[in-house]
Amino acid sequence: MAKNTSLYFRIVEGRSLPAKDVSGTSDPYCIVKVDNEVVARTATVWKNLNPFWGEEYTLHLPMGFHSISFYVMDEDTIGHDDVIGKITLSKDAIGSQNKGLDNWLNLTRVDPDEEVQGEIHLSLELLRDAQKIGLRCHFKEARDLAPRDITGTSDPFARILFNNHSAETSIIKKTRYPHWGETVELELETNELTAGGIITVEVWDWDMVGRNDFLGKVEIPFSCLQKTPLLQSWFRLMPLGNNEDDAGGKLGALRLKVRLVEDRILPSVYYQPLIDLLVESVISPSEVEDSSPLTMLEEVTTVDSRQDVAMTLVKIFLGQGLVVPFLDYFNTREVNHTSDPNTLFRSNSLASKAMEQFMKAVGMLYLHEVLKPIINRIFLEKKYIELDPCKIDLNRTRRISFKGAVSEAEVRESSVEMLQGYLTSIVESIVASVDQCPPVMRVAFKQLHKRVEEQFPEPENEDVKYLAISGFFFLRFFAPAILAPKLFQLRDHHADTRTSRTLLLLAKAVQSVGNLGLQLGHCKELWMEPLHPIILCSVASVKDFLDKLIDIDHDSVSEVPQKAVFLPSVIVKEGYLHKHKAEGTQLLSRFAFKKRYFWLSSEALSYAKTPDPWQVRSTIPVQCVCAVERVDDNAFQQQNVMQVITQDNDGQMNIMYIQCKNVNELNQWLSAVRKASIYNERMLPSFHPGAYRSSKWTCCLQADRNASGCSRTHSAVTLGDWSDPLDPDAETQTIYKQLLQGRDRLRKQYVEVEFETTEDDGKRLNSRMLPDGAQSRKEVLERRQAVAARLLGVVLDLEQAHATFQRREMEEASLILSP
Repeated sequence: MAKNTSLYFRIVEGRSLPAKDVSGTSDPYCIVKVDNEVVARTATVWKNLNPFWGEEYTLHLPMGFHSISFYVMDEDTIGHDDVIGKITLSKDAIGSQNKGLDNWLNLTRVDPDEEVQGEIHLSLELLRDAQKIGLRCHFKEARDLAPRDITGTSDPFARILFNNHSAETSIIKKTRYPHWGETVELELETNELTAGGIITVEVWDWDMVGRNDFLGKVEIPFSCLQKTPLLQSWFRLMPLGNNEDDAGGKLGALRLKVRLVEDRILPSVYYQPLIDLLVESVISPSEVEDSSPLTMLEEVTTVDSRQDVAMTLVKIFLGQGLVVPFLDYFNTREVNHTSDPNTLFRSNSLASKAMEQFMKAVGMLYLHEVLKPIINRIFLEKKYIELDPCKIDLNRTRRISFKGAVSEAEVRESSVEMLQGYLTSIVESIVASVDQCPPVMRVAFKQLHKRVEEQFPEPENEDVKYLAISGFFFLRFFAPAILAPKLFQLRDHHADTRTSRTLLLLAKAVQSVGNLGLQLGHCKELWMEPLHPIILCSVASVKDFLDKLIDIDHDSVSEVPQKAVFLPSVIVKEGYLHKHKAEGTQLLSRFAFKKRYFWLSSEALSYAKTPDPWQVRSTIPVQCVCAVERVDDNAFQQQNVMQVITQDNDGQMNIMYIQCKNVNELNQWLSAVRKASIYNERMLPSFHPGAYRSSKWTCCLQADRNASGCSRTHSAVTLGDWSDPLDPDAETQTIYKQLLQGRDRLRKQYVEVEFETTEDDGKRLNSRMLPDGAQSRKEVLERRQAVAARLLGVVLDLEQAHATFQRREMEEASLILSP
């Protein structure tokens, strides 16, 4: 039974941060570390002591973790960035909150002695014979130690202490992965065998000048050796002690949202009955409304979990090749329950959320193709644009004119002209993108158009069928991406204040375009009126675009394999990187990295000098990838370097080193290649985080080029996003947990219900649930009861299967631990 750990965190905002710059402000950003490995970096918010980031991440960690830390930094153009403070949350602290953590937390000071990381491999043995009593410690190796020297390495040695006895290993220079292979012994007195106490193993960085730097410690109760004379394992290094304090709030605070989800994933066969029930709701819909497993799932889905459930269902039905019928099922229910067309899909129902998540799942590449060139242009030009008279700042307008100060009217005239140009480009790009839109999205919109037209056939509701599609397409897809490009991966950084205002005005205009201009003149923002003519002129082209969008046959949509990336044949990530391939034993200098354009699909990682189609591409099949890992900074004296380790048909290992421009790009590429290769069979368990040069590995200093790796790989650690591979087992587990939480409610509402009903209940049943009076009220309730009983039976079977597997794990663990 596999174990999955998913960590969701959102860095919302900061407040009352201390000023680090001479200007009396700071330029704050956050770095996020999971067990001391950087997994994310927010954008910098310039000159602000109360920054808003709003950035969220999902991290999949099948191997588990111990803690997550959020460091607030002040970016400096010259010199090193300043550390403002940090917040560290243990896994236990996060897991104790059922709904996750959502709170303001004070920043604490950063103490170097607390910033430890890594593990040490050692064995401890209690010696008892006629000649002597002693404690033998074999120091084997350590890995992932903290870098304490300016070279990005350390000079580690280890020490064992017990009572008044101590012994040390030799010092190994310039490595974070020392191999000692040394054994030391402590001679003990007889009375020390019963005294108890703690055996302490410490790791230090040796310094020629000044005091040594602490690298971590391990504490083992002496009683453990009395029970098990030989103790051998990898031990996680711990800090000196938790001496942190929140500095009385003097360092400011962060508002964080953190949620931990831990699951045990059963074999596929156990989830198949639940998938069959869900699929049955779609392919064999009941004549009686509200009596299918899907509708019952919707009833027990809370507001907080609705988005997660919607995304999970979209993934499940994508994997089954039934996402269009699934969406049609929920959309039909939503349309049939709506009497006023003005309120159609205006709520955050499961139908609305499912459509939103579906568009993100299959349409993000399409969104990037349509919007990215225009968004990049807006960021590059940084025009001062403002229409609201109350917000026009004439002091800023001097930058747009060399003729001195300009009037408010001139600012508005210039702003209208630039906004019209941007808006025209956006609308033209969208309406010309019919062929770029994924076929599965087009077919889903076609079905939606049909259901709305059937429900509202009146001439006065002619626009409703267009509004239903444009409401999702423009208001819930394109407009949010324009408003916050970074959250849709259109940009690496948040917009500055000026650009952000331009994007906000454009997002408002795009929303009006999506509403087909029907609400123009009814809003309070009368200063948007100069854009009304261009919005109204675009209505006809938008309707024509929507007509063309749904002009597609169902047969053009192929089924998606159950375990694959959503769009297996297309490029899921591309961009310029710097590449170096290790060849021979020559020195790999920082200048050996050459700029290349990379493409990644589920089938291959390829690169060329430029993205031009005529360029000859070099290609690495994804199936040959054995590991994708970070490289230590000291290996090339360069930051943000990753390595792709491959194995050819002859069994020969090859390493390609790739440098990314920042840590976020590094994490995105690591995650993307890992996802593409996640089902490869020949993945390596360990790797070298350094490079092989000068006849040795820079990480562990081993001379053998083919020596086993000194650090364990992280092939299953990925960032969650729209390109996640489909995994029906993990997704069905999420649905099972939701049903398990709502089990009592379903049982009371359906299984334990009495058949006697009031006259009002009868009218409701006859009017809403009976097809032409073909069934009695009792038959309707019996059918609902039967469906609910089947659903609860499947939930019970899964609960028992989990209990059985967990019991087996405990029995196996007890056998391993028993002497």
